[in-house]
Amino acid sequence: MSDAKKTDWAARRNDFPILDQQVHGRPLIYLDNAATSQKPRAVIEALVRYYERDNANVHRGIHELSNRATTAFEAGRIRAAKFINARSADEIVFTRGTTEGVNLVAHCWGGKNLKPGDVILLTELEHHSNLVPWQMLAQRVGARLAFIPVTGDEGVLDLTGLDSLLTPQVKLLSMVHISNSMGTVNPVEELCARARKLGVTTFVDGAQSAGHLPVDVQAMGCDFYAFSGHKICGPTGIGVLWGRQELLETLPPYQGGGEMILSVGYDRTEFKHAPHRFEAGTPDISGPIGLHAAMDYLDGIGRENIWKHDQELAGHAYERLASLRNIRLFGPKTNRAGLVSFLLDDVHAHDVVTLADQAGVALRGGHHCTQPLMHKLGVESTARASFYFYNTLAEVDRFVDVIVEIQKFFAS
Repeated sequence: MSDAKKTDWAARRNDFPILDQQVHGRPLIYLDNAATSQKPRAVIEALVRYYERDNANVHRGIHELSNRATTAFEAGRIRAAKFINARSADEIVFTRGTTEGVNLVAHCWGGKNLKPGDVILLTELEHHSNLVPWQMLAQRVGARLAFIPVTGDEGVLDLTGLDSLLTPQVKLLSMVHISNSMGTVNPVEELCARARKLGVTTFVDGAQSAGHLPVDVQAMGCDFYAFSGHKICGPTGIGVLWGRQELLETLPPYQGGGEMILSVGYDRTEFKHAPHRFEAGTPDISGPIGLHAAMDYLDGIGRENIWKHDQELAGHAYERLASLRNIRLFGPKTNRAGLVSFLLDDVHAHDVVTLADQAGVALRGGHHCTQPLMHKLGVESTARASFYFYNTLAEVDRFVDVIVEIQKFFAS
């Protein structure tokens, strides 16, 4: 595999038809990749091919189209296991995305294992998807939440008091791998190892990591890991929940219906083994097929190369923005993922994003589904530029130039 310096990033950019357009008369610069990534032709063509040639329901049919659809669907499961180095495809549960993965574990694992007085330990960096389901679970079973704090604007976890937080009452540690609002890369292997020594179950939110750097769930040492297809160049509405097989087999189903059963009587039902017991009803069949194509595409580039490129873009953006006056930057100065969050003095983040859009630059402004973190930082929102491998240094420079223009506009 060639390194990041030798990768032909311009050629990869040409794989994305959506990027070849103008917005408000300006060439599109898409810097909202933490919200969703764009889709290469390989993924689009895989979806078209399925719907044009193989569309049928899976698992239940005997005819040729059903057999083809089933083979392609289950091949996506096998590919997902390889993508994150799971031990078996039986550890891969298809979901609608990271959010449903968290909810599934909260409902099935949490409902079975938590009791009044137990503690769910999270971090102050969590996306609402890795916070609200645990709040709902805690309210339902009488558990409570505790949080690993962050260190101000840099958004790095303060682990000095972790031993005092990892009390015998803690039954679950759930944490984001990469913060979607700060760009912080959490030391998940270290945290999982410390939790495992105490018998604490661990969940890692991989929404911002799976498509950006190599992921090995066995080396990570977690018990559950979830990610979304649409953030790794795949379709929307498809995600992956990985769980240790011995854990999945102990859990009750998430929903009831067809496909997740071995036999049904009027008075009782016998359920399938994992992962199929968690996939009631007709699934999103095209989703795993498109996801398969996306994972092949990313690994054809090499996620280690993507990670280096992400960091180069983010480092350049951070350095240039830091040279401006009247700006507040968020997130770590080093070991930063491919995004930069910021605020201009006396300018609302939504105004920054609106004016940038008029210049063809797609940013995101708001609380980024991290409202508690924003409140801790004393702000309501930030503007965010998030990068992916099809972005260029020239685009980063244009983005910063647009921010300078916005500053001048509000100063006039």
